[in-house]
Amino acid sequence: MATEYSFDVVSKIDRQELDNALNQARKEIENRFDFRNSTTEIQSDEKAITLLAADEMKLRNVVDILQSRATKRGIDIKAFQYGAVEPAAQGCVRQVLTLRTGISKEQGKPLLEKIKSLKLKVTAQFQDEQIRVTGKNKDDLQQVMAQLRAMDVELPLQFVNYR
Repeated sequence: MATEYSFDVVSKIDRQELDNALNQARKEIENRFDFRNSTTEIQSDEKAITLLAADEMKLRNVVDILQSRATKRGIDIKAFQYGAVEPAAQGCVRQVLTLRTGISKEQGKPLLEKIKSLKLKVTAQFQDEQIRVTGKNKDDLQQVMAQLRAMDVELPLQFVNYR
């Protein structure tokens, strides 16, 4: 039996589920009456999603459709960082949604402080865009998970490698 237990706190997005959500959103936009004969596009790459619509109201509707499809697919909408709405060619508007992945040092600092403030017999350390929490008692680790879930963090947090 192991004497040390651990888990990792990460922030990542399942790319396949995101692609499925984007495809469902595209299909819904294609079939909706209020988007007929208007310019509406959803483009994506590894780090961002670009939304293009004829006007701001249609852009807000596209964002709503995308958010609903993402949540149904198990993607936390905190993973999207919304950019400013900017004008595009032919009177359209564009918005870029940046995908948040990984925990940066400044984003991990409040999480580490929260873990240390619990006064449990666990250690937390920052490792390559994730936080490793180790301890001798599984109950302490589960209490840390519950406290981190209860925190209001701008990142979607997942707990992996629980051993």
